[in-house]
Order: sequence, then structure tokens, then C-alpha cells
Amino acid sequence: MAKFLIRRVIFLVFTLFAVSIAVFAISELAPGDIAVNVLGNTITEDQKRSFNAQHGLDQPIVTRYVRWMFGSDWQAEQRVGYQLRQVYDPEEDRTGWWAVGQDGTLFRNFTPDGETLYRIEREIQPDGTLTAPREVPLDEDAWVTNDEGDEIFWGVDPDGRAAMWIRGAQAEEQRLTKAGWLSIPGAPSAYIPLQKGLLRGDAGVSFQTRQPVFATLIPRLLNTLFLAGIAFVFIMPLALLFGVLAGLNEGKFLDRSISITGLVATATPEFASGVFLIVIFAVWLDLLPGAVVIPPGSSVFSRPQMLILPVLTLTLIELGYILRVTRASMVEVMRTNYVRTAVLKGLPYRRVVMKHALRNALLAPITVIMLHVNWLVGGIVVVETLFGFPGLGSYVLTAALNNDVFALEAATMILVIIAVTTQLLADIIYVYLNPRIRYT
Repeated sequence: MAKFLIRRVIFLVFTLFAVSIAVFAISELAPGDIAVNVLGNTITEDQKRSFNAQHGLDQPIVTRYVRWMFGSDWQAEQRVGYQLRQVYDPEEDRTGWWAVGQDGTLFRNFTPDGETLYRIEREIQPDGTLTAPREVPLDEDAWVTNDEGDEIFWGVDPDGRAAMWIRGAQAEEQRLTKAGWLSIPGAPSAYIPLQKGLLRGDAGVSFQTRQPVFATLIPRLLNTLFLAGIAFVFIMPLALLFGVLAGLNEGKFLDRSISITGLVATATPEFASGVFLIVIFAVWLDLLPGAVVIPPGSSVFSRPQMLILPVLTLTLIELGYILRVTRASMVEVMRTNYVRTAVLKGLPYRRVVMKHALRNALLAPITVIMLHVNWLVGGIVVVETLFGFPGLGSYVLTAALNNDVFALEAATMILVIIAVTTQLLADIIYVYLNPRIRYT
């Protein structure tokens, strides 16, 4: 068993690596232009080119994958010559990258004319806030001559990106502000967007929200896990119970009633059953809220009654499918020779069912249940959209519609991790339910 688990974990790692390549390639090569999605379709070619350069979108796909998976701070540190660090600024309510001097001073660089270099210095105070920025001019020897004979300087620009300035290049940066587009002189000629990489918990910055992806993704994931967990607690015991009852009463009225009811519930699309429940309980009876409205700063726990209709909708969708699989498995097991032999030997019917039939009958439903865990986490986008629930499904939909690649890639990888993990749990449960199964 231990060898099997080790092999499965190794296989899981290789699977995640292969899937990460596929997810990244599909997201990056999908139709649509990120610059146009973020800035609008009225941008000029210069503005588009400047945006792509600032975010590293003009770099080769292999370079972008390495930065997304393994980070770019280690590469930038070699060029800048200083340690790079992410620091939270309470005043701006955002985290940014800074170079760290020998004395612990944080600094960034800029040049207003492409000739004179300046350093913007700040220090972290004991209460966690940053001191006011101060500008310090750098000496002429800060410029370094490269192999091509150009005088260059590597540093961290005012927006927290590793950047290379070429002296006298007269480059300009196109930037969209509240006042409109600005052309800023003294811009870098090359950029390295800074991030730690997915393996170190940094999936990048969302192009839509301008916030770190995990800062918005993790709360959405927790909301979905909470909703899916409640639905799972209701769905699985009911589905297994009704499935076993139907299987033990094959062909009888109870069996047909349960099977038909489950089939109708499963065949009805979730948007239809959701609207049906909203009309009855929210409009006609006025017993439950028809939408999930969570004020800023609140959580889904603030009004638990808002979750009743979404959970009930999920229950109706999943209940019938797992119920019918459990019924079919129970009918098959009850027809096996060893069960019939146990009955003919005079063993109590209850003991035959609980001791000999039930464990083997649950093997097939376990596979279905584990597969549907993935659906409960990532496939409930219709339910979340219908009820306005801020979960992972609606997050993925929004990211896909806006071509927010970093958000979409991170959410997809989380869903893949959940999928492979649940399959590993299914294999472990198999051994518990049927000790004759051995993995060598």
C-alpha cells in the first residue's frame, strides 16, 4: 500500500506538470488580445506595444511559462544586483516589489530624461507603514557598458518591475491614467515582470482587478468549498440511502418511485430547477431569499438562509444520478452467488446486506462520488451565476470571458489538483471497502 501511494503521488506530480503546460499553452494561445480586453479596442499600436512590454507579453511563451511556474525574481536579482522583496503598503492597500539595500532600505529607480538616474527610497517603520519617499540622484558610474557598447542600468522601476534603461535611448512609456493616456519619457527599454511563481504561491496579478490573483481567488475557492461541502453532506447520504433502498426492492413500487423521481431531478437543468425553486420559495411563499447578497466585508456565514436554495438546487441535480448508480450496483451485488449462498445458509437478511453486500455495492458509487466532487467545486458556475454566489465557478467564467490569463490558469490548476487528489482518495477508500484489493 505504501509503495502504491508513493507511485501515485509521483504520478500526481508528473500529471500536474503536464497539465500545467497544457493549461498555460491553451490560455496563452486562445483567441483574443489581452491588451485590447484590458484597455479597450480604441488603443493605438504604440499603446498596445507598450502594454505588452510592461507585462512581459511580448516575450517567448517558454519564458512566460517559466516565470508563471517558477517565478522571475531570482533571475531579476542577478541583473539588478540586489535582493528583491515584496512589501505591503498600507496606504495604497497593495503589495509591490522593491529592491533592498545593504542597510535594509527599500528603493526603486527612475530617470526623467534617459540620462540622470534617481533612486526612490523608503523605509519600513516599526508599525509596518512605510516612510515618505525621497529621491536620491545616483552617480554617473551607475551606468554600465554592455557588450554592444550601450550604457545600461538594471533596477526596479516605480511600478515594481525589474527594468533595463539604455542611456540616451529616449524611450517613452504609454500609461493609462484617470486623466487619460500619458506618454512618460525616460522609460525602460526592457522589462521583467516580477513574481514568485505558482510553485511558491504567486500566480501573478490579475489584469482585470490589478490585485494578486490568489488574493481574490482563495476567498472565492473557500466560498465554493463551503457551498459544495454543505451540498455534499446532504447529497451523498441521501443518494446512497435511497439507492440502496431501491436496489433492495428491485421492481417494486418503492424502487420505481425512487428511480423515476431521481431521473426527473437529474434530467432537469440546474437553471430550470433553480428558477423553479426561486419562484416557489422566494416569490410565492416569501420564505427564503432568491439571491446571495454578501455586503463588502461580510462572509457567507452572515446569512446562512441565503444558501438554502443553492444547496437545494445542487442536491436535486446530483441526487438522482448517484442514486441510480448506487441502485444498479446494489442490484448487481444482490444477484451474486456469494450473497445468494449467504441467504440460503439462513443468515439474517439485515446481516447479509450490511456485512456482505453493502461494501461491494459501494465501490462503483465511490468512483462517481469522487468524480462529482470535482463538479461540485468547479462545475457549479450556472448555480453560482443564477443565485449571484461569489464562488470559484463564476470566477472562472469571468476570467475566461475577459481573457484574464493569470486568473484563469491559477483557477484551472486548483481544479486539476482537486481532481487528482479526489481520485487518490477514491483508491484508498477502495482498499478499506474491499480488503481483497491489493496494490503492489
